Amino acid sequence: MKKKFDKYWYYRHSVQSPDLDVRFIRNCYRSLKKKEACIFREDFCSTFALSCEWVKLGRLCRSIAVDIDDRPLKYGKEHSLRQLSFDQQERLSVIHGDVLSCRTTKADIISALNFSYFVFKKRDDLKKYFLNCYKSLNKNGLLVLDCFGGSQCFEANEEQVDHGTFTYYWDQKSFDPISHHAVFHIHYKRRGEKKRKKVFTYDWRFWVIPEIKDLLKEAGFRKIHVYWEGTDKNGEGNGCFKRREKGEDCESWVAYIMSEK
Repeated sequence: MKKKFDKYWYYRHSVQSPDLDVRFIRNCYRSLKKKEACIFREDFCSTFALSCEWVKLGRLCRSIAVDIDDRPLKYGKEHSLRQLSFDQQERLSVIHGDVLSCRTTKADIISALNFSYFVFKKRDDLKKYFLNCYKSLNKNGLLVLDCFGGSQCFEANEEQVDHGTFTYYWDQKSFDPISHHAVFHIHYKRRGEKKRKKVFTYDWRFWVIPEIKDLLKEAGFRKIHVYWEGTDKNGEGNGCFKRREKGEDCESWVAYIMSEK
């Protein structure tokens, strides 16, 4: 029998690196705030992989996972949560709620990764989200976002990555230069099988860094830092992000935005 196709497993192993992400975020907080972060909130958390990794960092580490879609939350409870110790499970709260309005214990760090906040197409909605984050952070809080861009992102294109037993496809189906609305799909193909199309679909507005920074300032964040990815000898991203005032004119890039309350 063929192994059942588990889309969340394939997403986790093709898109996410939660163990590396939480350590990078913790180190950035430590560098900016000269103290340790304890409470981590993961917005748009899906199967809350980052929240699980956060509670593994130490006995004082607590996490809050928030998502409006109950299906990945149920998956996370059935798979990820069971892999934690009892003590770690006790320090992780899973909330089925709307990140625009939910009220939680104030966090040291709030993250919205995998470009998830691009789901907000209107300026007022994105500002409302940033305002809620600001209110939900402790006085020394940090909001962590990622974003991507480059000339390649303003046209339809498809990239593929070979992971050995399967191939991952990132398909930008469309881009509207007037509205900056764009549609993306993730496809997968397991070795020896047909391509599974549109396993995940994203209907987003393509926000750019200056717009994001302006809205963060309007929401009250006092310091905003951009962490830009370095390049290897072949000119490809090397996975090492450092604080920069200027970026490079690349066909495709990824950056983190760290905003201090």
